[in-house]
Amino acid sequence: MISKRNEQHHQPEPQPQSAQTPAEKQEELRKIRRLQLMVDMVLSVLCQDPNLTLSEASEMISNCKNAALAMFPDKELAFDLIYKPRLQRVLIERFRLQ
Repeated sequence: MISKRNEQHHQPEPQPQSAQTPAEKQEELRKIRRLQLMVDMVLSVLCQDPNLTLSEASEMISNCKNAALAMFPDKELAFDLIYKPRLQRVLIERFRLQ
């Protein structure tokens, strides 16, 4: 027989409710995918366009960042941590920057 003192009575902790509705989650996933495609396209052009100048490439990266921030306001740090290094690496390799 188990004594009452040895039993642990834990009430289940309330699950935090999602701040987003399913429609909002779906919209955010759509925007994330759109951002990924945009960055992939910019990377592709940076790598493949033989006539692209450094100035044009830098402008493309700047426009990409502006578009990302338009979709995700206040997420500049996330962009700088996730996408900026990839974009800069290609820019450095392409134009032999130091």
